[in-house]
Amino acid sequence: MVAADVRRGRLKVLLGAAPGVGKTCRMLDEGRRRAERGTDVVVAYVDCRGRRRTEEKLAGLELLPRAPGEELDLDAVLARRPEVALVDELPHANAPGGRNSARRQDIEELLAAGIDVITTVNIAHLESLGDVVEKITGVPQDETVPDDVVRRADELELVDLPAEALRRRMAHGDLYPPERVDAALAHYFRVGNLTALRELALLWVAGRVDEALQKYRSEHGIGGVWETRERVVVALTGGPEGATLIRRAARIAARSAGGDLLAVHIARSDGLAAGASSAALAGQRALVESLGGSYHCVVGDDVPTALLEFARAENATQLVLGTSSRSRLERFLTGRGIGETVVGHSDDIDVHMVTHERAGSGRLLPSRRRTLPTSRLIAGPVLGLVLPIALTFLLDHARGSLNLTSEALLFLLTVVGVACVGGVVSAVVASVTASLLLNYWFIPPVGAFTSTLDSVLATVVFAVVAGTVAAVVDRSLRLSRRSARATAEAETLSSLAGSIVRGDQTVPALLERARETFGMDSVELLDAPAAGASTLPPHTGVPVTAVPIGGDARLVLRGRALPSSERRVLTAFAAHVTAAVERARLAEAAAEVEPVKAADRMRTALLAAVSHDLRTPLAGGWAAISSLRSGDVEFSEEDRAELLATADESMARLNRLIENLLDMSRLQAGALTLSLRPTVLEEVLPAALESLPPGAPAVETRGLETVPAVLADPPLLERVIANLLGNAARHAPEGTSVLLTASALADRVEFRIVDRGPGLPAADREKAFVPFQRLGDTDNTTGVGLGLALSRGLTEAMAGTLTPEDTPGGGLTMVLALPAADVPAVVRTA
Repeated sequence: MVAADVRRGRLKVLLGAAPGVGKTCRMLDEGRRRAERGTDVVVAYVDCRGRRRTEEKLAGLELLPRAPGEELDLDAVLARRPEVALVDELPHANAPGGRNSARRQDIEELLAAGIDVITTVNIAHLESLGDVVEKITGVPQDETVPDDVVRRADELELVDLPAEALRRRMAHGDLYPPERVDAALAHYFRVGNLTALRELALLWVAGRVDEALQKYRSEHGIGGVWETRERVVVALTGGPEGATLIRRAARIAARSAGGDLLAVHIARSDGLAAGASSAALAGQRALVESLGGSYHCVVGDDVPTALLEFARAENATQLVLGTSSRSRLERFLTGRGIGETVVGHSDDIDVHMVTHERAGSGRLLPSRRRTLPTSRLIAGPVLGLVLPIALTFLLDHARGSLNLTSEALLFLLTVVGVACVGGVVSAVVASVTASLLLNYWFIPPVGAFTSTLDSVLATVVFAVVAGTVAAVVDRSLRLSRRSARATAEAETLSSLAGSIVRGDQTVPALLERARETFGMDSVELLDAPAAGASTLPPHTGVPVTAVPIGGDARLVLRGRALPSSERRVLTAFAAHVTAAVERARLAEAAAEVEPVKAADRMRTALLAAVSHDLRTPLAGGWAAISSLRSGDVEFSEEDRAELLATADESMARLNRLIENLLDMSRLQAGALTLSLRPTVLEEVLPAALESLPPGAPAVETRGLETVPAVLADPPLLERVIANLLGNAARHAPEGTSVLLTASALADRVEFRIVDRGPGLPAADREKAFVPFQRLGDTDNTTGVGLGLALSRGLTEAMAGTLTPEDTPGGGLTMVLALPAADVPAVVRTA
């Protein structure tokens, strides 16, 4: 077992654009350079494929033996524990019956043990590109590796070669035998295929480098745009012009190899979120993804600011916006639009304003605004003073052509217009101004203020009508604001729910979603005492928002101060994070309970088995001794000898059972002390043979004298051999013998115990090593099923392995592999 404080090994992946570019040679060269610098390097697995140059590069490197079936011998590498292991062919699928189904799992175990690994993979074997490569080359990929395995590598190096150079290498016979060269050059190794594979590899590695760059920029707080590659952000409103903008942005991104397309929708009621259609946004999202882009939904009160913050966070180089759909008069009345504001604050981001069929087709009054802009709040009172005066001047010049009623209606229309533009305050200013001007200039006597009942009533009604209209307009604006905010929040939460349905419910994904949605620099989940900002990691000058999500955990957002209007959506995000954290905790709790359940199952099995197996030898010995002590029966010498033999055999069987149980408990508790020293099998074999029951098949030995001594604990090795021979003898057919052979391979010695019995199905082989399992037995007379479990535990404690194999022609072979005794004796605790 690997200690918990062992550092994790580092993984370096050599990614090849195509077969034959030199990944394996590069790996061996790297291993030799490290070995020359004093690093302990071994070649754990390499596939030379008969290539002379590759075989030459193996010279001077330590090559570990392979496991049966020409597979990576994981146990041998773990026992050798080098600093660096060279493992070829990362996507390789292991032969059935091994500990792991794929080589990447073997490599994961090596990394967990603190061993650095250098490995190789072709771009064609990445899982996400398998179908693309098959379309290009016509060759399906049977063995693939998830992209994330390669993406998480500590080092990634691209091994590339121009197409013509690779074809020349092929023609010279450096890759394939002569009879295969022509076919390979005419099919897989065509120039077009190799060029396409090179482009795939370059783009994939560029994406990995870009991830590292983004991480670096985030860690160092770099907000400026680094134009390392073209990133085009297109802003979507949910209107019908979206498809036009997306296609234009896609064409801009396509002009640069490796350009990225990102579509963003600001989930608010003003600006870009005006008139948003969920159905239209869903269709536009599908269009973006079909063009190879990504869709994002961001929350922001101020649309231009939110849009620019998103673009800078993504290191965008270009921003595509649709031209304003407002008319010229509307733009004059309401001031600068989103596009003009974005252009004014874009700094080093290029902004493209794309025309569309809705450009300039807006209505006179911008009803889609959820609140009045500053320009209208200022212009309203000014118009409330200026327009009534201007109307008075015009009507004075046309005096006599209109009656008082028509003049009053024109003033009322002016007041209503001002109310629509500036709200209640502007309406009050306009109504007071208009009523005074109407009274002074148009109600007789002209040129003086009158206070007759008719004039006062007309002025009051005039002011009430104007105020009522202004109040209705203001209420309509507030209701529109609430409705639009509710729509935007619902849209944001719907997008979040959609992400969860698509499988993005993990805590890191939710945190990234929150960062993106609220336009933050970073979002973290902290487990710290709730109380006071002093417990937050210091970030000088950066606004911090902390939301409790249950217990002492908090969701901490850095980047900008969140207004209260956005905290409701943030609370919903926090609820999702809380649920995800709780699910993770439940999963951890379930994982912790599982060993307890397994121990309980083992305890139950132990009680059930021991209740019989302890009773049987006890009962036999007790009966024999009781008979001998009885004075009622006179036993002959032969009977007495038989009863004594029965008692002795029962006690010996009981002793073996108790020793097995004690040893198994010591192994599970890690308290078994071993004294390892050079041991030859002939030293322990006689005692192991004596433990076989009477009538057991004969044991035939071969090659024991030709192998070196092994590093083992002699008593424990005797127990292992005895258990394995007893198991083989129990299943060997009558009239057959058990074969014990030995062979040496590199620094390991392998002992094979072979029987010709019924064998063991591949699916049940690992179950045979579970304590208290008796696979194939039909009664409880064969013991509690600890023999194989104890044998494997003792073997692994001595740095060995115990694996089952099929016997050619039928039967089961147990392979016991132990390290050769080329080191001094040691004493350690397993």
